[in-house]
Amino acid sequence: SAERNSQDAVAMGYDRFVEIGRVVLVKFGPEAGKRCVIIDVLDQNRAVVDGPAHITGGHRQRIPSKRLALTPITIAVPREARVKTLTKAFEQGKVLEKWNASAWAKKARAKGKAIELL
Repeated sequence: SAERNSQDAVAMGYDRFVEIGRVVLVKFGPEAGKRCVIIDVLDQNRAVVDGPAHITGGHRQRIPSKRLALTPITIAVPREARVKTLTKAFEQGKVLEKWNASAWAKKARAKGKAIELL
């Protein structure tokens, strides 16, 4: 059953899944470095992500899972959520605040500052 599989996954140490509402960081391609939210999973290799673009700069697109870095942040959004719905959930979930407080974001900022010093 699904409950048993999720318990097994947690016991094995997996806690980040490609799932609707998962906040991701795009690792490669024209949107590299932008945060997006998974709004639909097409198959085991591809997902539909959306920024929302006016907040994060990430546009709605199909993208291979290999190009996504899964963050521990999730928000409650329906499948194929509209931009307005996604924006509301993004702001209610305080995604940017959670991201900026994460060690991942702090390392990225430090790396950016180090590059500026060169």
